[in-house]
Parts: sequence; C-alpha cells; structure tokens
Amino acid sequence: MRARGSASAAAGERGYGRVAVVSGMSQLIARYDGFIVDQWGVLHDGVSAYPGACECVQRLHEAGKRIVILSNTGRSQGENLRSMQHLGFDPAWFDRFVGAGEDARAALAARRDPFHRALGTRCYAFTRAGDRSLIEGIGLTAVESVDDAEFLIVIGIDSPPCTLADYEPLLQAGHARGLSMVCANPDLVRVSPAGTLLAPGALAQRYEALGGRVFYHGKPYPAIYRSCLAAMPECPPQRVLAVGDSIEHDILGARRVGLASAFVAAGIHAATLVEHWGDIPAPERWQAFIAQAAATPEYLLPALRW
Repeated sequence: MRARGSASAAAGERGYGRVAVVSGMSQLIARYDGFIVDQWGVLHDGVSAYPGACECVQRLHEAGKRIVILSNTGRSQGENLRSMQHLGFDPAWFDRFVGAGEDARAALAARRDPFHRALGTRCYAFTRAGDRSLIEGIGLTAVESVDDAEFLIVIGIDSPPCTLADYEPLLQAGHARGLSMVCANPDLVRVSPAGTLLAPGALAQRYEALGGRVFYHGKPYPAIYRSCLAAMPECPPQRVLAVGDSIEHDILGARRVGLASAFVAAGIHAATLVEHWGDIPAPERWQAFIAQAAATPEYLLPALRW
C-alpha cells in the first residue's frame, strides 16, 4: 500500500470503544515524556521510511522527549542504526536501540539462567544471508549441520525465497535430537514493500509445535521492556508510551509491563484494517479486528506522523 495523503484528525472516537483515535503524535506529547517505538512497520518497511516518520521522530527529539527504539530484530544495534540512518533517521534522535538479538547475545554470553547454562557452545544458526555476527566473539562455535549442534538459534530467515516448509527438515532433525532453541527474533511476519513476509519467530513457533523447547528474547516478554525503561530513568512508567504495529508483540508486551500503548494501523495489519495507507480504520473494521486481539491499546494512530 502507498500513501494517499493525510487521514482526517476528525474521524472521531465513536465506534472505537475505549480506544482514543489520534491523528498524530503531536496530540500525545503533553501526556508522555518517553516513547518506546518499534521500527519495522512503524518507522519504515525495510526499504524506505514511511511518509512523515522522520519528521515525527525529529520533532519528538526536539521537544526534549526520550526515544528508545525497541525491535525484535536479530541484528546488532550498530547494524540497525546504520540502516536507519540510511533511511533518513539521525541516530542522535534516539537514546538507545534495544533489540531482541542483542538481548539473546547477552544472555548467551552471561549464562546466568539455567536454560542458557545448559545449552553448550556448538550451535546451528538459522540466519538471513548467512549473517552470524550476532553470535561471534562470545565463545560459541557455529556448526554447519544440525547433527553437530548442541543447540539451535534463530537469528534470521531467508524469506523470500525460502518458505517454512523449506526449514521443516532442519527443525525435525533438531527435535529428533532433543535440542533446545534460542529465538533471537520472535516476530512471526515482517513488513516489506511487497507485503508481509515470513519472519524468524515462525520457525520457533513451528519448533514448539513439534514439541521442541524454545527460549524467546524480545517482545512481548517483559525483560526487554525493563532494558528500555532503564535507558530513560528520569521517565516514570506512567509517562512512557509504547508505539507499535503488532498487537501480539508491541501492544501485548506493553500491557504485560503496565505501559500505555499506541497501535499504528499502517503496519503489518494494514491490509486488514484500511484500504489506503495512512487511513484511520473504519469503525466496523476496527471492531472486528480488536474483538479477536490479545490486548487493546489506549490509542489508535493511522501512521507514525506528527
């Protein structure tokens, strides 16, 4: 979907229940001092920044707001910030980038909990384009065969061209050997200019369905939100807003830790909710959608814009 223009701020709240419809972030800055913002589906589609997103983040920064990017990406903070800078986002606008991948890396390096201590050091990594940088330099050995592994780790997925069925033999082999899995990106789908694509979390979900044991890092699990709040210690939780496009990850994750949230309609659920990118969902579409949702946000945004 491409942008058609600004959605009306006068859409009103009738038919949206307790969810407040807001046309832009300028309506929320007086209520919040800190913002935890998703990237894919909110700031960009992986190829281009969404219309108005760069301006919105810049204006939040200039207003003195604290901004933490929270992503389920398996890539490092440095890689993500470089990619976002290429799309027009100045790294100086953000206080910190918190990613599921680096959360997993830290856990594998520290081995503080029983799950990670029991994993061993030889791992078979599911990656995108062979990128294993996330697990380098922390005492792990990446092996080329599941048969040689002591555990599995999902960092990325080659989708396209690969489908879930293409990974099934590897998942079956890991389950047959009783290997545990670390998921460094629990997203099930990701946005792209071509629509939604399979994401790494789908492999972990399938592995669980086979009976495999999986440890998930990232949203919607509470630990990663504590890292975000630690990056903005002067902001009390009641003055922090989480912004995202995934009910199952962004909105549910915020609800689990007691944070208010704003749902962006122009992300992974856009095809279900709107006819044109940047529109506010019609009340009947929203009602049908939210009735099946795992959590309800405080606010509904058409897109991340000022």
